[in-house]
Amino acid sequence: MLEVMNLTKKYGRTVAVDNVGFTVPDGKIGILLGPNGAGKSTVIKSIAGLLKYKGSIRIQGLNSRMLEAKKCFAYVPELPYMYDALTVREHIEFITRAYGVECPEEELRLLFDRFELTDKQDKLGNELSKGMMQKVSICCALVIKPRVILLDEPMVGLDPAAIKELKAVILDLREKGCTILISTHMLEMVRELWDVTFVMDKGHILGTYAKENVANEDLEELFFSVTGQSAVKDKMTAHSEEEKQYGTEESGKDGR
Repeated sequence: MLEVMNLTKKYGRTVAVDNVGFTVPDGKIGILLGPNGAGKSTVIKSIAGLLKYKGSIRIQGLNSRMLEAKKCFAYVPELPYMYDALTVREHIEFITRAYGVECPEEELRLLFDRFELTDKQDKLGNELSKGMMQKVSICCALVIKPRVILLDEPMVGLDPAAIKELKAVILDLREKGCTILISTHMLEMVRELWDVTFVMDKGHILGTYAKENVANEDLEELFFSVTGQSAVKDKMTAHSEEEKQYGTEESGKDGR
């Protein structure tokens, strides 16, 4: 379980996240949804321990700053970072040693096969494309068998085959009881994944929605209605229609 309570983060006088709170239960996929600049990445980085903040964050009932909490969660950042002098395989070995876990060769082989990294094992970090770096970052997160996993825009930079595979992995993790939080603004990528959605904008959670309660409502329409962007879209459409009608009338006048 992941619990975020009264999370507030300021950059100088600017409030990036204001009193945010939500919970993702075990075996559920939570989606932190919002436009660019909504504060999603700030929330994710706070959970990952990369930022100082006010409030409380618990991972499996433990304070997120505790070592035991850090051992059971993984983080896939939006911008993956690779060590230039380590190969793909050495990145995995580094993570398993850091977390004190073992990954049998057969499991590692299946993981590499799944993300098409088998023939890239000996490539150095500085030889990888953005998409390959993202795949290695995902593998580093999965190899520790996390109980809580955070993914910040995980599908950006991935090819269609890798996106399909990642979705399958996320659903597998849910079946195993893992808690999953995905931060994204790409609605089309998470339509079939979510159990609970937290719609965020301008540093606030505007609404929390369980899938079973809004099963017949399209995620995109839900997002637009909650953020108020649908009103803007409707206004623009109406204005466009008005212009079209006005243009027709003017054409008629000119023709007389």
